Amino acid sequence: MKNLVNYALAYQAKGLSVLPVAGKQPLIKFANKPPLTAEQIKDIWRQHPYAQIALRTDKFFVVDIDRNHDGEIDGMKSIEQQPSEYYPETLMQTTRHGGQQWFYLKRHDMKVNQLIGYLPGVDVKAHINNYVVVAPSEGYKWLNKHAIVTAPKSLVININQMRASNRRSSPDDLVLKPRQRNSTTDLLETIANGLGDKGLRNKTLAGLVGAILFRGVHQKEAYQLALMANENTPDPLPEEEVNRTFRSMVKRDIRNGGAKSGNE
Repeated sequence: MKNLVNYALAYQAKGLSVLPVAGKQPLIKFANKPPLTAEQIKDIWRQHPYAQIALRTDKFFVVDIDRNHDGEIDGMKSIEQQPSEYYPETLMQTTRHGGQQWFYLKRHDMKVNQLIGYLPGVDVKAHINNYVVVAPSEGYKWLNKHAIVTAPKSLVININQMRASNRRSSPDDLVLKPRQRNSTTDLLETIANGLGDKGLRNKTLAGLVGAILFRGVHQKEAYQLALMANENTPDPLPEEEVNRTFRSMVKRDIRNGGAKSGNE
């Protein structure tokens, strides 16, 4: 494994926000902090000479296409069903597991919302505190040398409309009979409505994960539900905070007699 500090400095010189990672885990705290300077990058890579490189999605967003989603859904087929003008030629890379990531600059005239589950097998990573691992990190390779182009309005509008559609309540013609509320009602509403305001998100997420695991949900599915709740939060937690809280609650669940593996 080679030292990637010169690549990290090159990204920083282009105005991109560099994040050192091990695998996909950040090696520093970065949420809501300014981008690293060249000197900070040099210092970090002296401490972690084999760190890989991630870029924060603060100035660009990524259309993340899974080519083997759950072994059956090919995200590229989902992309092919959309208008071709949504996706102009831009910088692209292949990922560790054979997927592709397409990079687009954020527009100045409209916000693009992060949306996990934008299409079957396709996610949009756009939150300012999110990030993507990039080439030449291990397992990643650039598909071309194009400059990152600005996202078309049509693509951003479609993403935002899909997010709004996913956040809607039940259809207008669905008639529900009144039923008594219980703890599961609160649990499901938290997943649908998100984790609340800053200062409460981590606590709410911990309680949510604990309640899901207590009900016997396997870890893989519990993690997906935690991600859904975070994505439905107006100001979502960074991915590493979600992962940290989830791991902590899994350990607590195991100490309390829960299953050691979601697949057992």
